[in-house]
Amino acid sequence: MNGFGGFLLRRTIGTLATLLAISVIVYVVFYVTPGNVAQITCGPRCSPEQVHQVAQQLHLDDPLYVRYWHFLQGLVAGQDYSTGTSVEHCSAPCLGLSYQTDQQVLSIILTRLPVSLSLVFGAMVLWLVLGVGTGVLSVWRRGRLTERVLTGLTLAGWATPVFVIGLVLMIVVCGELQLLPFPQYVKFTDDPEQWAWNLLLPWLSLALIESASFARMTRASMLETLAEDHIRTFRAYGVGERSIVGRHALRGALAPVIALNANNFGSAVGGAVLTETLFGLPGLGQELVHAVSVVDLPVVVGMVLVIGFFVVLANAVADVLYAVADRRVVLT
Repeated sequence: MNGFGGFLLRRTIGTLATLLAISVIVYVVFYVTPGNVAQITCGPRCSPEQVHQVAQQLHLDDPLYVRYWHFLQGLVAGQDYSTGTSVEHCSAPCLGLSYQTDQQVLSIILTRLPVSLSLVFGAMVLWLVLGVGTGVLSVWRRGRLTERVLTGLTLAGWATPVFVIGLVLMIVVCGELQLLPFPQYVKFTDDPEQWAWNLLLPWLSLALIESASFARMTRASMLETLAEDHIRTFRAYGVGERSIVGRHALRGALAPVIALNANNFGSAVGGAVLTETLFGLPGLGQELVHAVSVVDLPVVVGMVLVIGFFVVLANAVADVLYAVADRRVVLT
């Protein structure tokens, strides 16, 4: 099968294989970690009999491969779980029940997913605008003081951890200048304006880090494009420098920027974990940190799988957009 249909089929198979590999790695890493999961789940005051009962209830006494097989069965066909007083059916795709709350993991994820998507996609808009804009401006002002200043700021942003930028923004903007209140998440459906204002600092914290990569990539790609023969032809015909830089060179630089955006999506997800924790946003990152701290393994595995799915999906979408932006690229 050739063409776009074949590409989608190959990508779908590759995505499923990647997610399966991720699930195996995460399952093995987290389920063989030292420490008594049953003891942690039951609590410090539980008797040995109660700890043993919890271990049986959570199937922790079963071999690892048996537990993983039940996990895969739950993903495909659903699963029945005993919560101590009743039996709860978890419909497919079932990621299991939380050890701490007996809630379905998928329900926990779906509750917190809108917060994380709001953070990442809002920051993505900002880092594209800031990064591409800075790259274009540095090319337009190349050889001048403006270019050197922008290059220095780009390197500084690239080297600064996201939590440092977040702390500085909160101290300066919310504390010293009091331009904004300290962020408190508001649902978009409740108040769109307050939703945006309360996410502005988290967006900037992520965007300032990620935009540095886009500025460097845009600048390098545009300079490479400006050295090509067709650009010299435009100049020979008297086309203005503003038109050459703003239209022709920028268009040629967009393809690698699109590919970089997919890669940055993965790093932004990692940055979102720190950002959500720093600003107290009730998203996937904050819940993941909590789940790791209390060894709530089903929640950890489920969230890592969901995050992995979005990263793989973003890379597949980037391949398609890359081919649309650059007709020389062949989808494979």
